[in-house]
Amino acid sequence: MGVIKSVRKRDGRVVSYDREKIAVAIFKALQSTGEGTKEKADELALKVEEEIIKKYGQEMPDVEGIQDLVEKVLIDSDLVETARAYILYRKERAEIRKAKEVLTGVKDELKLSLNALKVLERRYLRKDEYGRPVETPLEMFERVARNIAEAEKNYGKDPEEAHIKFFELMTSLKFLPNSPTLMNAGTELQQLAACFVLPVGDSIEEIFDAVKYTALIHKTGGGTGFSFTHLRPKNDVVKSTGGIASGPLSFMRVFDVATDIIKQGGKRRGANMGILRYDHPDIFDFITAKSTEGILSNFNISVAITEEFMKAVENDEEIDLINPRDGKPVRRVKARVIFDLLVYNAWKSGDPGIIFVDRLDRDNPTPHIGHIESTNPCGEQPLLPYEACNLGSINLSKFVKDGKIDYEHLKEVVYTAVHFLDNVIDMSRYPLEQIDRMVRGNRKIGLGVMGFADMLIQLGIPYNSDEALQKAEEIMSFISKTAKEKSRQLAEERGAFPNFKGSVFDQRGEPPIRNATLTTIAPTGTISIIGGCSSGIEPLFAVVYIRNVMEGTELLEVNPYFERIAKEQGFYSEELMREVARTGSVQHVRGIPEKVKRLFVTAHDIHPEWHVRMQAAFQKYVDNAVSKTVNLPYHATPRDVEMIYMLGYKLGVKGITVYRDGSKSEQVIYIGDSRNRTETTPPSVNLNLGNGFLNVDSEYSGGCETCTI
Repeated sequence: MGVIKSVRKRDGRVVSYDREKIAVAIFKALQSTGEGTKEKADELALKVEEEIIKKYGQEMPDVEGIQDLVEKVLIDSDLVETARAYILYRKERAEIRKAKEVLTGVKDELKLSLNALKVLERRYLRKDEYGRPVETPLEMFERVARNIAEAEKNYGKDPEEAHIKFFELMTSLKFLPNSPTLMNAGTELQQLAACFVLPVGDSIEEIFDAVKYTALIHKTGGGTGFSFTHLRPKNDVVKSTGGIASGPLSFMRVFDVATDIIKQGGKRRGANMGILRYDHPDIFDFITAKSTEGILSNFNISVAITEEFMKAVENDEEIDLINPRDGKPVRRVKARVIFDLLVYNAWKSGDPGIIFVDRLDRDNPTPHIGHIESTNPCGEQPLLPYEACNLGSINLSKFVKDGKIDYEHLKEVVYTAVHFLDNVIDMSRYPLEQIDRMVRGNRKIGLGVMGFADMLIQLGIPYNSDEALQKAEEIMSFISKTAKEKSRQLAEERGAFPNFKGSVFDQRGEPPIRNATLTTIAPTGTISIIGGCSSGIEPLFAVVYIRNVMEGTELLEVNPYFERIAKEQGFYSEELMREVARTGSVQHVRGIPEKVKRLFVTAHDIHPEWHVRMQAAFQKYVDNAVSKTVNLPYHATPRDVEMIYMLGYKLGVKGITVYRDGSKSEQVIYIGDSRNRTETTPPSVNLNLGNGFLNVDSEYSGGCETCTI
């Protein structure tokens, strides 16, 4: 009997033969009809293999031919219903492949979703002068893998081995780097970092230098963060001109307008984080700056607070507001007055958030180089002035095997991902010499996760449970420990980061390490759409919903784990799926078992306390920070926001962002037609407007309902 070594795919690629793939396809068909078990599927797959050898002999079989033989074996085995299910599945997949190519113009070799293809076509794939894609997703990953592997030459190594590892890492969708790396690696831009922080000094020259630098960064695909705390307050004296200062907010508007004009690499809108300390004299104006929609629309804003400030709030004490120009107090106010205004505005519009700036700087690994005062636009990456960081996320949904986490395989992926991200630093072309010097001096990377909610579902663990919190700590502790192991290996081979001497590692007598920071939890946005998984560490935003893929094209998307369980347990129907799509939640839908409802909780099904507890669980083992949105229902009160802030303070998080459903007129997840909703109408109510279902924009993947960053 011959041996099958390779298979030719539809696109002409040759891949290794794997009988298990045949067994899995047969098992899915058997599950849908109830005609057999996994053991039966394995037995049938062996028969298919015998038929392949009989038909092809020494020739290489192709995918279509193998699928024809699967049909034959099923029919010969008197599994008529299963054969019919398999034939219908093949027909459906063929129609989907055709629809993908027609609707996106992109060839799909990786079996991605239609929405993933559309996102890739719009933002990631290289295009010709007419805006038409000139590469496929597979070719994009090949471009990125080959480019990042070139860094091996810096260390006297042949890049081919790394190139193969990086390519397999990304095409398996087990890890994806941040958007600028996918967009720019191997192109003329070659700017691969996502997160930047720029200083804003208290002079016209320094301010407008920062505006110019922001434009350069946004042009290449990065996001920027700023602390405006050093700017003198409104109406303060300007000795050089004899005039008065206009204050931080007036200059923030300059940054906002500049951002509005320049798109990030022509592929996504620029994004900024604006931060002001709680004791700046203009803090009240800052807190209310975004209470009117449309103001500072390209900014997320956060108030930099400290544990000392929170103690003053608890004790109802007064604090000094300090003029940064001379460091002198200008007035005293109750800390509770600032806090209450902050809480109210976060409740009203989602802005501002809070960051515990003292906690950020406490975990600064290189205090001898400078102090941390700001973060990137979504708050997960604290950085020194002129510092940048590249991020990447591991898709946890890919690491559940036989109901358990496959830690052995996860270790391999963490090692390769750290290697990849360290190479990115070498291969990136930074827009400023100051940034290049800071980045290469500290070599910070941000390895995070996505697909956490999917992983919990596969493990049978509800998101809002103590077991889920324990699993979060367990898996992030493992990733952190493993990443440090790899970084120390790289330090032995390549040297520690140049600013190691004097760093906290050096002070503690620890062995050399390649990267000053290793872990970050980012809001994965579009890369989780490409990866086909839940966003970051967020819970599911919906179980079933309508996705607006493009003008006039709406798709009913069903969580694949829910669909599988519904079919296995016999309660699946198109009518039920559409019923769930009215709100996205299964909690009040009849016909769904209570155990299934408990497992498939969404962001709005969960009490806000669980959002904060989950963020804190991950933060324990994250070097940088955790981006996590605390979703609130429309009827939540300012008191609920206060509870969230206080809990975050007690549990040690580094920042908090809340979003109350319907608190902004424009959001990327809504029921019916948002354009017909009045200001007082919550989107959580089924208005039967438009199509009457939960709708999400094409690039929404979970988290903040106004963000797609």
